[in-house]
Amino acid sequence: MKKIKIRNLVFAALGAAFISVCSWITIPGTVPFTLQTFAVFCVLCAFGAKVGTLAVITYIALGAVGLPVFSNFNSGIGAILGTTGGYIVGFVILALVYLIATVLFPKKLIVEIAAMLVGLILLYAFGTAWFVVVYTNNNGAISVSKALSLCVVPFILPDLVKMGLAILISTRLRPFINKLHIS
Repeated sequence: MKKIKIRNLVFAALGAAFISVCSWITIPGTVPFTLQTFAVFCVLCAFGAKVGTLAVITYIALGAVGLPVFSNFNSGIGAILGTTGGYIVGFVILALVYLIATVLFPKKLIVEIAAMLVGLILLYAFGTAWFVVVYTNNNGAISVSKALSLCVVPFILPDLVKMGLAILISTRLRPFINKLHIS
């Protein structure tokens, strides 16, 4: 039992590190274009829902306490409470949807894809609502349609491509990961 717990902690730490590195690969914008979403999809798919969710929570906790793990090497509660912080918190929502779906339904590729799609839609919704509230409080009113055009529309196709690549890579890695024994 201890080996499983240590293994899961090691994979969660590796997952958090992978998400961090992918967040540093950034194209600046109102909401920066990063590979965070790709990493979250990979970690959930490759390590499993429980370990993947733990990795996402660890990643956010590391950023919250000041380690520069967010895009552009940002960190701290201020980054999370900023206009794009809802998208960071939204990764937890995505992970929890994936976790719930893979617990309630058979572990099949179609279930994983559907869970990722629903999780991504909820991430967009939560992040956009957060963006509108924080932006309005700091800069004046912004419409939901304007926020969607800035924060969601440009990301839909790239996020679907990232999801597809993550599934392809993760399903190939999963057999090797499952064979690893950490003592």
